[in-house]
Amino acid sequence: MVRGCGGYGAEADAAAKSVLADCAELDALTRHVRSFVTKLTERQGKGLPKWRDVVRQDDLPSLLTLAAGIDRDRDAVAAGLPLSWSSSAVESDVNRIKMLKRQMFGRAGFQLLWESVLLA
Repeated sequence: MVRGCGGYGAEADAAAKSVLADCAELDALTRHVRSFVTKLTERQGKGLPKWRDVVRQDDLPSLLTLAAGIDRDRDAVAAGLPLSWSSSAVESDVNRIKMLKRQMFGRAGFQLLWESVLLA
């Protein structure tokens, strides 16, 4: 079943099914991405090697790059995927600090950046 974009209903579902039926590459890409998302959300790290092998067989360049990146960091991915911990709180703080730094670029020194971070 193909879900429509943003819940636009049966017309969007039918259009998406039609596009996927007409383009085998897009259909394969959709299946692989959904499978990858399932592995991430359900923390199924043991299924990643099989997923990578299937992706390599379909020869989709964008997913081959992702699979190669996973191979490079195989140990970290395998160790981190089953954990329930998340770095999202830290990432949001880092993003906020970088935004402040970009806003102040060329106008202020470290002291003002430091005070802005503490006050924000």
